[in-house]
Amino acid sequence: MAYNKFTLRQLQQQYGIVDTVQDALFAGVPPAPISDWLRVTLDKQTETALRSGSEKARSEYLIAPILQEVYEQSQEYANFFSGVEFNVDKKRGLAGFCDFIFTLAPHKISIEAPIISIVEAKKEDIPAGIPQCLAELVAAQIFNAAEERTIKTLYGIVTTGDVWRFLRLEGTAATVDSDLYYLTDVEKIVGIALSMLQCVPIGGKAGRTAS
Repeated sequence: MAYNKFTLRQLQQQYGIVDTVQDALFAGVPPAPISDWLRVTLDKQTETALRSGSEKARSEYLIAPILQEVYEQSQEYANFFSGVEFNVDKKRGLAGFCDFIFTLAPHKISIEAPIISIVEAKKEDIPAGIPQCLAELVAAQIFNAAEERTIKTLYGIVTTGDVWRFLRLEGTAATVDSDLYYLTDVEKIVGIALSMLQCVPIGGKAGRTAS
């Protein structure tokens, strides 16, 4: 089994994950200013990406530029990886490729702990991407702990490129934001992603939690 084979029930049975949905989980996060480059890029590429009907096109033309913007604004303390194999425990199904990973190990050429956020790109089905993203975050918890770089709160993003949904994982408690964000909310999307990389447990007490 790989990450994309997990269901929420399997995550509950194997790892004790308890999932809840919370309204306006990230409502208090302010929008972030974005570059002219990102505005122009989205203006040029959105129609092509959506018309193509291709998950790959959405990932390359919409998702990657937005996440690159996040990385450009956080590269002093974060790192960004795209399309990487992340095998933590193949026997337990925690293996496969992750679309995008953010770590708090800047200026490294390979994935190093602590992983803080994982982004899963889906063609159309946001709900189907949630258990996959959570399985990847469970693997990130194990990976971080093995490197003695445990972080209390990890964050996930599931997106089709034009629709974005955010979640967090604290121990075995998974909280999924009920709100959906769209490309018209790109400043808010970037703001939420940046807040995740600040290691601030959103909805809890502020402060860096990385050891």
